[in-house]
Amino acid sequence: MAFTIDTNAAAHGIQLAVAPVFLLTAVSGMIGAVAGRLARIIDRARRLEDSALASSDNDFRARANVELDELRVRGRYCNACIALLTTCAFLIGVTIILLFVGETTSIDASKIAVGTFLFGVAMFLAALLCFLRETLLATRVLDVHVRVK
Repeated sequence: MAFTIDTNAAAHGIQLAVAPVFLLTAVSGMIGAVAGRLARIIDRARRLEDSALASSDNDFRARANVELDELRVRGRYCNACIALLTTCAFLIGVTIILLFVGETTSIDASKIAVGTFLFGVAMFLAALLCFLRETLLATRVLDVHVRVK
């Protein structure tokens, strides 16, 4: 049983699938940026926790606990952002597969492909909102600490 593929259809399928690939590039860059922010949040929290445990100054410990709470919230936003970006990448990958399969076979997957693409873009937009919220919280923490000194 021979399986033949129309090369013209395959070429057209690849052309259709290229557009969502650009979104995957943006998603991977965002994941790298957010993962870097999360790593810095974790490093800061560890240093602050070690300093608070070693300190006998109750005022410092209280300030450290407030900042640790803020870092925890920021970390949750970063985790949510990474989860949304990962979901986006998965959906865009499914979209690429559906577009290619739809072009190279007799299966009409265009409606599903549109849905997965739009849902992937929605996940990307939600991730951007999480990223914005986390950066606003980071700036707010900086403003609070500048006023205290």
